[in-house]
Amino acid sequence: MNTTKLSSKGQVIIPKPIRTAHRWEPGQELEVIDTGDGVLLKSKTPFPKTPIEEVAGCLASAEKPKTLEEMEQAIRRGVIERFDDRG
Repeated sequence: MNTTKLSSKGQVIIPKPIRTAHRWEPGQELEVIDTGDGVLLKSKTPFPKTPIEEVAGCLASAEKPKTLEEMEQAIRRGVIERFDDRG
């Protein structure tokens, strides 16, 4: 169990294993939530800000985009398959 102490200024040090597990770096903003029997710390922003240029590449596809009609047909097939299996 990790423990810490409250300083005279109301500060606590979050043990390194916890900071590492949550990838909390200096300056990380945390939400402090009163749970009644303690407090919960949550990242204010769960992910670091990332420029769209760094992630947009994962959206590229060599395949031709599906038409709305093709997508609707696929949904119909999926619904039919799901409910036919209930037999």
